[in-house]
Amino acid sequence: MSLFNVMDVSSSALQAQSVRLNTVASNIANADAVSSSSEDAYRSRQPVFTTVMRDVFDDAVAGVRVSEVVTTDAAPVRQFSPEHPMADDEGYIYFSNVNPVAEMANMISASRSYQNSIEAMKTARQLMIHTLNIGR
Repeated sequence: MSLFNVMDVSSSALQAQSVRLNTVASNIANADAVSSSSEDAYRSRQPVFTTVMRDVFDDAVAGVRVSEVVTTDAAPVRQFSPEHPMADDEGYIYFSNVNPVAEMANMISASRSYQNSIEAMKTARQLMIHTLNIGR
């Protein structure tokens, strides 16, 4: 595996973590969204990562990509609030199923993974520069 493959692998990780951060931001933005029915309530979304294997001159190179973004099956939170303008005929409103604490932990994890991929790219770049300077 050449050092250029390290850049490809790290680049795929950066793209995947970027999608993860965007879905976390979307979930946090809709954490307090209210709906008049259970079907219309916002449900949190999570990206699904898939390993991508490529053969480059008999060296296996693995990257990552987002294969899909799934919607969670957890039920929205139902609250009795007959005065609310979005209340249904029985007086209930429905909040999204987003857990802000879990989303913040997910955001920190994605941010750290993003930083680690950038550090791997920086290290590979420094190794390439040092390799070019050998023998000078």
